[in-house]
Amino acid sequence: MTVTAEEIYALAPFAETLGVHFVAISAPEVRARLDYASALSTLGGGLHGGALMGLADVAAAVCAAVNGPEGALPATMQSNTLFLRPVRGAGAFAVARPLHVGRNTVTVEVDINDEQDVLCARITQVVALRTPPSRA
Repeated sequence: MTVTAEEIYALAPFAETLGVHFVAISAPEVRARLDYASALSTLGGGLHGGALMGLADVAAAVCAAVNGPEGALPATMQSNTLFLRPVRGAGAFAVARPLHVGRNTVTVEVDINDEQDVLCARITQVVALRTPPSRA
């Protein structure tokens, strides 16, 4: 399945509101970035953990959707975040890859790196895929 950033923004406006930009969208991996903005920062000038988790959640949902059946909508069931170091500088760069694709769920691992390509956070999510009922 192919999907564009515009389609994602239409289905999940939070992604655009947060400022997530998609670099690449494919079944093997989704690449996205979140540029630094002072409104998203915390003490010490790093990006806030909630902003990083939002980036990861969006990337994982898109990764799950492109690995699922056509028209299935993602819903995060579980998220585990390991913060390793602050993200400072230009922004955060996420790579989401499927670890396991099941019939109704996709387990996705997301690495978030800083502009020096240093790992700053690792997130693992279980994402449910739900096919909306057909409208007759």
